[in-house]
Amino acid sequence: MVIESIAMAKKIPWWQPLVEKDDWKIVKKALDANFVNEGPLTAEFEKKLAKMIGVKYATASTSCTAGLFLALRAAGVDHGDEVIAPDITFIASINAIHLTGAKPVLVDIDPETMNIDSSLIEKAITSKTKAIMPVHVTGRACDMDSIMAVAKKHDISVIEDAAEALDSKYKDRYLGTIGLAGCFSFSPNKTISTGQGGMIVTNDEEFYKKVKKLKDHGRPVRGTGGDDLHDTVGYNFRISDLQGGLGLAQLRHFKRRAARMRRNYELYAKHLTGVGDLRIFPTKKGELPQWTDIETDHRKELNAYLTSKNIDSRRFWFPIHKQKAYEASDANFPQSTRMSPRCLWLPSAFTMTDKDVLSVCKAVKEFYKTRQSR
Repeated sequence: MVIESIAMAKKIPWWQPLVEKDDWKIVKKALDANFVNEGPLTAEFEKKLAKMIGVKYATASTSCTAGLFLALRAAGVDHGDEVIAPDITFIASINAIHLTGAKPVLVDIDPETMNIDSSLIEKAITSKTKAIMPVHVTGRACDMDSIMAVAKKHDISVIEDAAEALDSKYKDRYLGTIGLAGCFSFSPNKTISTGQGGMIVTNDEEFYKKVKKLKDHGRPVRGTGGDDLHDTVGYNFRISDLQGGLGLAQLRHFKRRAARMRRNYELYAKHLTGVGDLRIFPTKKGELPQWTDIETDHRKELNAYLTSKNIDSRRFWFPIHKQKAYEASDANFPQSTRMSPRCLWLPSAFTMTDKDVLSVCKAVKEFYKTRQSR
């Protein structure tokens, strides 16, 4: 009986980052070399990630937010320009646009995927539009064929926010490698984490050179901090080799972690399909579900019920247009206004076991059974 009580009391987290055994050995290389600035470990991390997703160039940044800012600036986005983005995303995507001095132009979402509605993008384009920023929510691919066609027609850049989409594919191409550039996140709730950090990837050599300059004070080559030449205005968005080393170490675990995340999704889909009014968002072939998310009329009540069972879940973001910094009328965003309060991320960590996932499924079923008996 005591054993059963302990098992029931186990908390199931929504996500759990993990620094694994021996990861520290690679980080220690930076300490032993007495060189903790961005250096050889970061360069190796960039090279290996680029190879993993089949892209020519990759450069690390302090965060995905910083990466998006640098990518937009390298694409020529500046004060007075406009960048089209979805109304539902983590606010960092929109803040990165704001940081360039450009105006974020929000577009409603497709309720089937929670991604930007590609059919609405062309209507949002003006003479000031410089870029489109599709966000691949939870690793689900945006309609990139349509987006790229519109961008080509109007001669504007596509910068993919692939923060949640490492290893996800659209058809036969990795997300983040389809537009001019893509940006990934290594924050604590991602498959691999460097604490904070990001990566900008591209197949365009000139664009890559611009990003490298921008992230290092406008220098075309690494300098001394003394009599360096600075070709352009630049910033400091370099990471340290401590972070680069940790990213390099974490890449060794990626395939195993990704397989576990796919298994989590498969179990949820198997055991929760047809339960109450719950709908699991679809995952297509080639996509890696960063998290498993659902739609229900009873989001608030289900969230509270799971919490009472010591199970964490995470409510979807508010639409950007409801945030005070970017406030706009609900009338312009009927789908994001309707869908945001209905969506919930279930526990999805790669540290979960089959037993953990089935415990969540059991609790969800109990919730709906309780409602039916009222």
